[in-house]
Amino acid sequence: MAVPPQPAPTTLIGSVQRAMRLLETVAAHPYGAPAKQLARATGLALPTTYHLLRTLVHEGYLRRDKGLFFLGDAAERLSSSGAREKRRGRLADTLAHWRDSIGAPMYYAMYRDGEIEVLCVADSRESPAAEEWADFRETGHAHAIGQCLLSQLDENARREYLARYPVQALTPYTVRDSDALLRRLARVRRMEPVTERQEYALGTVCAAVPITVGTTAATMAISLPAHQADRLLPAAQRLQTEIGRHLGSLTLSISI
Repeated sequence: MAVPPQPAPTTLIGSVQRAMRLLETVAAHPYGAPAKQLARATGLALPTTYHLLRTLVHEGYLRRDKGLFFLGDAAERLSSSGAREKRRGRLADTLAHWRDSIGAPMYYAMYRDGEIEVLCVADSRESPAAEEWADFRETGHAHAIGQCLLSQLDENARREYLARYPVQALTPYTVRDSDALLRRLARVRRMEPVTERQEYALGTVCAAVPITVGTTAATMAISLPAHQADRLLPAAQRLQTEIGRHLGSLTLSISI
């Protein structure tokens, strides 16, 4: 049976295809290449090549230096963004594995530019994450993630955070004032898991393991329903063991 001819794609934009071929060709020449060489390599007419090169230089995807063309800042940003997404995916896969093996939702957070940022959460129907009913960034005094991050800061940085986000009672178990919180944080030993029981949300207990890479304060944490509170510390200790075992391979991934 004869196969009917397939219609040519009508939605492809030729100029975009040609520009992408030029970018790929320039990327293959880390020491730069002149327009004539790029035209030959891509099979483009020289006038078309010059036109596309001028446009790509104007937009920052290429730069020209002494007649040679190199990748520009915009292209480098695309590359670094792709690498960052790859690291994020690798971290998410690791958290998902630990979620399944430990049997608790996993969280990864950092203290960055004066703010608490939860960057990755791995949960499931069997291990649902705690509901963020009050903004995690503003309630670091109440949850294990925030307390763990604040414990890694010096006292001035802790006070600066609390000046912006004062202690407030979220549940009957929440620490009552900033002085009490600061005393508690001062007692946290280096690399010791931080736990809280129903301070952020009734019915939920949490633990967070500190991670310090250079000057970066970070943490990986778990949460459990309050009726499983007896599992909290053993699960946190297991998480800490896993982190210690894989920290070398995680070091690049956690800077996302």
